[in-house]
Amino acid sequence: MNWIPLKEESQLDDIKATSAQQPVVIFKHSTRCAISSMVKSRLERQAAPKDLPFYYLDLISYRNISNRIADTFAVEHESPQVLLIRDGKCVYDESHNGISMDEIVKMAS
Repeated sequence: MNWIPLKEESQLDDIKATSAQQPVVIFKHSTRCAISSMVKSRLERQAAPKDLPFYYLDLISYRNISNRIADTFAVEHESPQVLLIRDGKCVYDESHNGISMDEIVKMAS
């Protein structure tokens, strides 16, 4: 898994722009949550499509970005949470044990 660290609010503009050409994934991770760590590990053990960018947000360190994601993409904050962005909009989101690479890939197709 080649995570792209999400550390600046300005990256959300890049994500929206990129999503006009291809889907983009944002994974919101709480470093203090055992479920979040389990989900992250499960994602990392599965093969991710090479052409699908995966952004990683440490929401404990960057809570302001997590809040902006909720506002920008009109999704309620959860942790862990995965969002699939297409054409500047969140077209799929899932949280906790509902997060799976198979479902992400299916929704990105």
